[in-house]
Amino acid sequence: MVEMTREDFEKAVDDAIDAVPEELLDLIDNCVILIEDEPEGEDKDLLGLYDGVALTDRGDLWGGELPDRILIYMNPTLRMCEDVEDVRDEVAITVVHEIAHHFGIDDARLHELGWD
Repeated sequence: MVEMTREDFEKAVDDAIDAVPEELLDLIDNCVILIEDEPEGEDKDLLGLYDGVALTDRGDLWGGELPDRILIYMNPTLRMCEDVEDVRDEVAITVVHEIAHHFGIDDARLHELGWD
């Protein structure tokens, strides 16, 4: 398990978000990115989760609910990584993966694109 402060992990998430092209970030709608220590539920190895209604599933009648959430899980990431650089790489992949879900891209397509 990698030892990393919450502040350093938050910086890794911020850096991952900053690496996403501005044009793409501008298209994100009604979504927040949060850091949690552990995932809820049985899958304690989950690194991230998109919780919301993908942009492709929002119809004309979609009135906007509570903000969608992208959750990045700190402890599972630290447990699976070998060093700080590995954490930063994994966080970057997870952030892109969950943003892709916001845009309606499913796991199968992400796998085809090499984002697993």
